[in-house]
Amino acid sequence: MNNYEAYIATFGQEKEALLQEMEQYAKEHYVPIMESDGIATFIGLLALQKPTKILEIGSAIGYSAIRMAQAFPNATITTVERDVERYEKAVEYIERAALTDRIHIIEADALALDGDAHLEESYDALFIDAAKGQYKRFFEKYAPYVVPGGVVYCDNMFMHGAVLLADEEVPRRRRSMIRKLKEFTTWVMAHPDFKPFLLPIGDGLLIAIKKET
Repeated sequence: MNNYEAYIATFGQEKEALLQEMEQYAKEHYVPIMESDGIATFIGLLALQKPTKILEIGSAIGYSAIRMAQAFPNATITTVERDVERYEKAVEYIERAALTDRIHIIEADALALDGDAHLEESYDALFIDAAKGQYKRFFEKYAPYVVPGGVVYCDNMFMHGAVLLADEEVPRRRRSMIRKLKEFTTWVMAHPDFKPFLLPIGDGLLIAIKKET
């Protein structure tokens, strides 16, 4: 935590025990969850948007879904997770948070999911936080569910600085993923149907507002 983050933290309320437990679990089990400044900004942007229906691709252990549900009592969240262990942990945390009535979690590969059978017709916001090398495919598959004027949010657009490296500087096992993430960024920033903004918040947060027709 840098000096600015520490200063901001002095004005915030202490997180409840369950959220602290989830953050510790994520740290110990190497589960990626949003960085503190990233999720604070994300929640702030959602507060301006005031969504009532949110679709999340990549539940992990349910941390961001719970944060969204707690921040917006009138919102419902549908979230998709393919990893069985993380899905089961998310179900546990969602139950403990008493949010099963507003968070609907689906165990599935989001790229193979039959959206028409499992999702609602439309959502105000789409949050993509799953496999970074598949962001373009996630966007193409699920952005049509976003209403005009709605927003798509994508986390980890910087991948801890890896997008700033030349291809040969990236570890071989991650090159394809980083290359695809860069290609997605270029593609979405020029998308004719969205107004995109790439913010240097957390690990890089993209917001893309769907244009009104």
